[in-house]
Amino acid sequence: MRIRPFILAATISSISASAFAADVANSKDVYGLWKVSGGTALVQITDCGDGTPCGELVHVDAPNAETLLDDQNPDPELATQPLIGSRLLWGFKEKSDKWSSGKIYDAESGKSYKSKLERKADGTLKVKGCIGPICQSQIWTQVEPN
Repeated sequence: MRIRPFILAATISSISASAFAADVANSKDVYGLWKVSGGTALVQITDCGDGTPCGELVHVDAPNAETLLDDQNPDPELATQPLIGSRLLWGFKEKSDKWSSGKIYDAESGKSYKSKLERKADGTLKVKGCIGPICQSQIWTQVEPN
């Protein structure tokens, strides 16, 4: 008989914790400043103007970051533009608890891939890039702007 109150309390705690985690995990709030996996760049995610997220490269850890060009970009006009300020994320659609059907641009290769964004329960951002059925994920960490 003494076990029942403990089980009930544990069950209620478990449900409350799960509900909280699910609420955070379901959050589509991906907006803010994010440090990419590896910590070598920062991406600012804002509203594209239509309620969907767009990401822009705002910082690169390189001695000459301000003079780096997006020289791998297949668009000749964009290849002469600074890398800082280039668009990296766009075209997302809401899908249950994440953003899908978007695009992510890899400035190192000059290629764009299908992408998904998902805010995890721990506050990190899971960023997926896909070529067909093969996907690769990174975990980005939110940082406070200076």
